[in-house]
Amino acid sequence: MQHPVIAREGWTRILIAFALAGLVHTLAGLWIALPFWVVALLVLQFFRDPPRAIPDLPGAIVSPAHGRVVAIQPSVDPFSGEPSTRVSIFMNIFSVHSNRIPIDGEIVDRHYHQGQFLNAELEKASSQNERCAIQIRSKQGSLVSCVQIAGLVARRILTYVQVGDDVSRGERYGFIRFGSRVDVYLPPDSEIVAKAGKWVLSGTDIIARLKENSTQHV
Repeated sequence: MQHPVIAREGWTRILIAFALAGLVHTLAGLWIALPFWVVALLVLQFFRDPPRAIPDLPGAIVSPAHGRVVAIQPSVDPFSGEPSTRVSIFMNIFSVHSNRIPIDGEIVDRHYHQGQFLNAELEKASSQNERCAIQIRSKQGSLVSCVQIAGLVARRILTYVQVGDDVSRGERYGFIRFGSRVDVYLPPDSEIVAKAGKWVLSGTDIIARLKENSTQHV
């Protein structure tokens, strides 16, 4: 399914921001309206959703988020409790905030957790913040879990996939408004190619590769 360059989640907010800037401009002039135009442009850039070039490589896991890799460390899968490697990607207000599926497969679980709205860069945000987790089983049987995490300002997590849906690598599946984070839980024998501190593009940049015989069981 094709999506517009400007995310549909932002259309109403963009119209309101530009309408308000135009009204102030008309009534009070450019200099008074200038801050309103700046805010309107910031809202527009926040909701941009450019097309992505999806790599077609066997076993490739693409980044589900556009942002900076803030952590790569051993962890446990939030669904199975099995050992995994967690890659955490922080999105600031200048990131593209639509989220994409990291690997081809089927959605086998989904869970929404109510929680706090701590700074999403903090380690404890993974377990304490409001979040929505999905788990994907690849055709080879590997399990990859993806968790959208609300941040200090983010107050709305949107997740459009349900259990039983077939999904494709790079497919758009959700959106988080304002600064936030996405954690990806990978089989522990995955080859991690992402680097801590580096920026990654959602749907385009490969963060890891699955081993051919890598499998996990619920």
